[in-house]
Amino acid sequence: MPAAEPNFTRAANAGDAVDAATAKAYWSKTSGLMWLMLIIWAIASFGIHFFVGFLNQYKFLGFPFGFYMAAQGSLIIFVVMLFWFARRQNAIDAEFGVSED
Repeated sequence: MPAAEPNFTRAANAGDAVDAATAKAYWSKTSGLMWLMLIIWAIASFGIHFFVGFLNQYKFLGFPFGFYMAAQGSLIIFVVMLFWFARRQNAIDAEFGVSED
């Protein structure tokens, strides 16, 4: 089953319908952003924890770097990701005229 594409029946300008090419371009940018977020999430979730032993040979604020990244660093990455994703998605929405006010 293909992923649901956005509904462009509500257009930004006086009820004009948005053409299929614009809808496809919007969905392409949105899905690309989602895939990027998934890759960053996977690296922060699994990559850091997989290499924690190797990272522990370095120190950060007096703690082994692997321990710090597993305990705090990945959480910081997730919070930054959320804000960056929201900002970027709002920019994409504004570019295609489907932003919320």
